[in-house]
Amino acid sequence: MCKGLAALPATCLKSAKDIKHRIGFLLQKPEHQPDQKLTKEKPTATKRIAPGDVEKWKSSFNNLIHHEVGRAAFTTFLRSEFSQENVDFWMACEDFKKTSKEKMATKARQIFDQYIEVESPSEVNLDSSTREQTRKNLLGHDITCFDEAQSKITTLMEKDSYRRFLNSKLFLDLLEPSRSSTHCSWESNKKHHLSDRTNVLCHCA
Repeated sequence: MCKGLAALPATCLKSAKDIKHRIGFLLQKPEHQPDQKLTKEKPTATKRIAPGDVEKWKSSFNNLIHHEVGRAAFTTFLRSEFSQENVDFWMACEDFKKTSKEKMATKARQIFDQYIEVESPSEVNLDSSTREQTRKNLLGHDITCFDEAQSKITTLMEKDSYRRFLNSKLFLDLLEPSRSSTHCSWESNKKHHLSDRTNVLCHCA
């Protein structure tokens, strides 16, 4: 083991392993996959979580939903509540905004038929007024086509599922190693600082 790791307390190493294990679990391919034509997450070479990230997810739903690993954790939680279609729809809307104009009409119809149409395969919880307005928006099929519907579902997730997520065992288990790692980092820095002071005093003597 390298000198830097050897100097760390055993609890710090355990916390780091716990975080790595949990993130690996969250990023595994889920049993239920949203339509790949509608949601395309760009793969990343390395998926990591900084100690402060989990705290940020707790402070803001916006921080959570726009963080790849945070969104993976939230999606895992929604799957346990049988409401994964909400975050899938949110992701489909985000992907739609990046679609070329030539493909917008086709993709808009696919999203509507998948998530918004009554009794669609992954129907999200929208009021009839929003549903019909979105249907009319298909005629224009510009990037704002699903803005109202996406806003309604975002608000629904933030006020409902997100609050339960913050109290879930899944999130609390992620939060605890994050806090432990922050504490370990502080302890490690303090030890290095004391060691430096000792070396200086010895040199002066």
